[in-house]
Amino acid sequence: MSRTNLHGQLLDVEIIDTTVEGKGVAKYDEKVFFVNNAIPGDKLKIKIISKKRRYFEAQNQEIIEASTNRQKPFCKHFGLCGGCKWQHMNYSAQLVFKEKQVYDQLERIGKLSIKKKHPILGCQTIQFYRNKLDFTFSIHSWFLNENDIKKPALGFHIPGRFDKVLNIEECFFQPEPSNKIRNLVRELALKEQMPFYDMKKHEGFLRNLILRNNRNGEFMIILSVAYEQTEWIKLIQQRIQEQIPEVKSFYVAINSKLNDSLENVPLKLLWGSETLKETLLDLHFDISPVSFFQTNLFQTEQLYSKVLEWANLTGNELVYDLFCGTGTISLILAKKAKFVIGIEYVKEAINDAYSNATKNNIKNIYFEAGDVKDLLLKKNIQDVGKPELIVLDPPRSGVHPEVIESILQILPPKIIYVSCNASTQARDLFLLSNQYNIVASQPVDMFPHTSHVENIVLLEKISTINNQ
Repeated sequence: MSRTNLHGQLLDVEIIDTTVEGKGVAKYDEKVFFVNNAIPGDKLKIKIISKKRRYFEAQNQEIIEASTNRQKPFCKHFGLCGGCKWQHMNYSAQLVFKEKQVYDQLERIGKLSIKKKHPILGCQTIQFYRNKLDFTFSIHSWFLNENDIKKPALGFHIPGRFDKVLNIEECFFQPEPSNKIRNLVRELALKEQMPFYDMKKHEGFLRNLILRNNRNGEFMIILSVAYEQTEWIKLIQQRIQEQIPEVKSFYVAINSKLNDSLENVPLKLLWGSETLKETLLDLHFDISPVSFFQTNLFQTEQLYSKVLEWANLTGNELVYDLFCGTGTISLILAKKAKFVIGIEYVKEAINDAYSNATKNNIKNIYFEAGDVKDLLLKKNIQDVGKPELIVLDPPRSGVHPEVIESILQILPPKIIYVSCNASTQARDLFLLSNQYNIVASQPVDMFPHTSHVENIVLLEKISTINNQ
C-alpha cells in the first residue's frame, strides 16, 4: 500500500485489538489503523480519514463479518454522544479487554513483574449505575440531516465539538427519574421560550442541568443559568416540585463566567434539603451540590474493600492518604489504623473531608490542603513520623515525579496505588520498582460500556516482602 494519497482509501481488514480510548485496532501492509465503532473479531471495510505519526485513523464503512462479541446497542444515541462507546460489545468481552488493557500497560509496556494478577472485578449493575450527570443547554444542536427540526438541545457535547450538543431523549447512565427531569425541563424551557446558551457568543439564559442522586432514589437538581431571572427559575422549580416527588432539593447557580465550571460560583438553595444522604461501607456522607463523590457506588465499595483488605491494618499503623479528595479512603482506613493523614490540593474537598470525619465521629485523622509534592516531606514527616502505609489515588495524569522522589526518601513498608489510568500507573510503578515489588494487581470495572478501567496495585518494600 502506497504511503501517498491514502485519505479516503477503502481497505478490508480484521480488528485484532482495542485502544485505551476504545477504538478497534487493525493492521494492513505493516501499518496500524485505529477504527471507530469496531471491536476485536470484526471483519470490516474501513475508510482512511487521517494520518497520525504512528498510525492511521479510519472509519467503519461496512461490517463484512461481525465479531461474535458484537451486540445490538441499547441506546438510540449510540455512536453520537460518545458516552457509552462499547455498548455494541457484550459485557463479558468488555471485561476481557479491560483486564488485558491493564496488564498490557503494566507488563508489556511498563516491563513490570507482578506476583499475583487478579482477574477483573465486573459490575453487577451495568446500566443506570451513575449518581451524577451534567447536561448542557445549547442553542447549537447537533443534527443528523437538514430535515431535522432545529430545536435547541439539552444533552451531551458531541466528541470534539465544544459548541455542539446532542439532544438526549433517553440515557442509560443514571436511574429514573433522571430522564423524566431532563425532558420536563427541556420541554418547559422551549414552551416558555427561555433562551438556551450560545457557547460561541456567550449569550442566553440556560447553561447546565446537573442531577445528583443517592441509592435511596432521592435526587438533587443544580440549575446553572447565566443571569438572574426569578420568574423562569421559579417556574422550573415549581414544575419539578409538583411532578417529580423524588427530587428533594433544588439549587440555582448564577454563572456569568465564560466557562461552565461552578468553581467560585455561589449556589442558592431554592427548595428542599441542603444535601443528599449516602452510605458507603458503613460510613455516612452528606453530598453537597459541588462535592466530589464516586459516581458508581456499587463498584466503589468493591474497590475500597480491596484497599482495606490489602492494607491489612492492625491498629498500630500511621497511614498517609495522598490525593485524598473528600477523604473517603482515609475514613475507611482510619477505622483500622492508629492515625491517618490525608493530603489534597483542592481546599473545598478538604473542608468536605473534615465534615465527613465529624459526621462519622472519626477523630484519629488529619487533613491538609496543598500540593502533595510540597507537603509530603516538609511538614507531616517532621510532625508525626514515618508512615507504615502510603495510599496513592492520583488523577489520570498520575503522580508527580517529585512525589515519587519523596516516597523513595520515606520508603514506607507498603504502598497501595489506586489508578484510573494504567498507562501513567505503569510509568510511576517503574520509578518505584528498584525499591518495591508489585505483590498484586486488581482491575475493577467502574464504568460499563466504556473503555475506562480502575486498577489497584499493592507494593511492598523489597527488603520486607513476604511470601504470601
